[in-house]
Amino acid sequence: MMKIGSKVFDTYNKTYIMGILNVTPDSFSDGGKYNTIDAALRHADKMLEEGADILDIGGESTRPGHEQISEEEEIKRVVPVILEVKKRWDIPISLDTYKSKVAKAGIEAGADLINDIWGLKYDENMARVIAENKTACCLAHNRKEIGSQKLMRDMVKDLGETIRLAEEAGIEEEKIILDPGIGFGKTYEMNLEAIRSLEVLHNFGYPLLLGTSRKSVIGNTLDLPVEERLEGTLATTVIAVMKRCTFVRVHDILQNKRVIQMTEGILYKK
Repeated sequence: MMKIGSKVFDTYNKTYIMGILNVTPDSFSDGGKYNTIDAALRHADKMLEEGADILDIGGESTRPGHEQISEEEEIKRVVPVILEVKKRWDIPISLDTYKSKVAKAGIEAGADLINDIWGLKYDENMARVIAENKTACCLAHNRKEIGSQKLMRDMVKDLGETIRLAEEAGIEEEKIILDPGIGFGKTYEMNLEAIRSLEVLHNFGYPLLLGTSRKSVIGNTLDLPVEERLEGTLATTVIAVMKRCTFVRVHDILQNKRVIQMTEGILYKK
């Protein structure tokens, strides 16, 4: 079991939905759609109605080739949305950031989880901020340059370093989620291999999150634009359930919820 905010998650027998709420003008899939507070709240309400278990709020696009923004700008985008969501709903909030100042401001506003695509390796203060605030965290595998062809060996080594940073800072074991980092520092073939080999990461003993929603690995496989990648995403969600991922991070809540329920029904209902 894992507690995030006021909610307890069964980390072995269930797959939960982290709904994506990008308050950015330039995200690859929905940039500019929800970058006003009213629009963000309407979308949050819709995702919660459709069954999201966590909301993941992001203020800077992390798509390949994205333009980095200042910490101040990122804080200005995310903090008002976190505050307003927390006023309205008792839902765990994840903040998608790799910058410790943004994380600190988000936690003070009410964020319950820090979703760091750099696995504590971008900002040397990130692990300390998470530990001091006893916040849950999702730590992704990432590399500045694509590694060798021994992907899973490298991923285990890299995530081992991330876990060491977490332990040294004093982040509690029961607060950690691992993410294979689909789309980050990997070729197309590596992304497929990472999804195919998710069970390897269970050896670390932490819950796993899979985030593939509408990403290029789906676009490249199906030769489809971003707005036509729902079915491909749903296929990866089925794999996530079968490989016992605790969370999937997705845009399309209702469809993914139904796919999870059906897959869990087949696998677990007697």
